[in-house]
Amino acid sequence: MAALQGEMSWFCCGSAWGPCGTAGGGACGTCKSGNYQHAWPNASDACFSITRPDRCGVNLSRRTCGFRHYTTNPCSGKRVGTTIADCGPQTDLWCGERTCCGSSCGTNRIIDLTPAAYSAIASLSTGLRPCSVDIV
Repeated sequence: MAALQGEMSWFCCGSAWGPCGTAGGGACGTCKSGNYQHAWPNASDACFSITRPDRCGVNLSRRTCGFRHYTTNPCSGKRVGTTIADCGPQTDLWCGERTCCGSSCGTNRIIDLTPAAYSAIASLSTGLRPCSVDIV
């Protein structure tokens, strides 16, 4: 199994949880901040036309609502399985952005986790962390 290296961030969607309100449901209509879910920049043609990871040299496979990815935080060694529930992050807004912890670094935002999923592998207060995302 191959892994894509980059950065992870977190975002709020549907049903109040932790720092989030109740608005939203994401592009898939199923997103809940308290669930282990994520946003993926290539979830559809419409999503890709907004997020444009290719402008940062990032090649992401098309994966649609419900597809499961596993994200690892190299800073903690923790891993979480999540399903696609939204479109994002808008990778092209942060081309070249780099986040490090010790000698582990990631460049370009490739995945947004819900607060529940992010907090399972990193502190929400970090905001960004390097990551690897398993891709098949």
